[in-house]
Amino acid sequence: MLNLPLSESTFRDIRDYIYEKSGIYISDTKKYLIENRLSRIIRENKLNSFEDYLKLIKQSRNGNDLNRLFDAVTTNETYFFREPRQLNVCVEGIMPRILAQKKGAKNVRIWSAACSTGEEPYTISLMLMEKGYLQKQFEIYGSDLSEGVLDSAKQAVYNSYSIRNLPEPYLKKYFSNSGQSYTLSSSVKNTVKFMKVNLIEDKNIKQLRGMDIIFCRNVLIYFDTRAKQRAVSNLYDSLNPGGYLFIGSSESLHSVTRALRPNVVDKVIMYQKV
Repeated sequence: MLNLPLSESTFRDIRDYIYEKSGIYISDTKKYLIENRLSRIIRENKLNSFEDYLKLIKQSRNGNDLNRLFDAVTTNETYFFREPRQLNVCVEGIMPRILAQKKGAKNVRIWSAACSTGEEPYTISLMLMEKGYLQKQFEIYGSDLSEGVLDSAKQAVYNSYSIRNLPEPYLKKYFSNSGQSYTLSSSVKNTVKFMKVNLIEDKNIKQLRGMDIIFCRNVLIYFDTRAKQRAVSNLYDSLNPGGYLFIGSSESLHSVTRALRPNVVDKVIMYQKV
């Protein structure tokens, strides 16, 4: 049981199953990673092989086994104020523009797609509140494929790594500190609604229509071209006309879609639905 062998054929079967369910593409070079991360789950379930594990997740009906699989193969790398230039452009440039177009009749709807443990949507909320926006002026949604990270996001308790880029005034004003953990105040937690969403499943996305701003940063790197096109098409459908999509600063939609037009503000590239 200490050294469970993962055959090439079973690796491909597991990889194909992950792709089918999530759009996440795992290359041949990641076989060792899959073997390493899934071995622990196999032992915990007292299974004898990777083949038994694949059979388990295919037959499972409660969703927990599939959630654990997604948690194991994804890297939830996130922290407060990640890629701050994009965040500043959103809060200082895009928000006033959208509110002016709405003429105060409606609030601005923002979606943080693949939000992991919540640092991104909470950062946006913090910045909006600090800029003097009222909570009735914006709605923020956070979604992820993993129920595990969404549970953590709802708890909003963070370690020193997550808050390392957080400006000191924010930390003092919105967090309570207990040892090495930092708990976000309820006033901020209550501004974000979390939900489980699979970006490549149309039925999931339908609950998030009418968005003005979508953040989907450093997510599409896990997808191949076909899955990217499917996910971006769903994001496009979720945006209001004139709405904005932010992806990672090192990412591009050049070979993915022409339906969203690149828009540059203060050297930050975002994509607009026209």
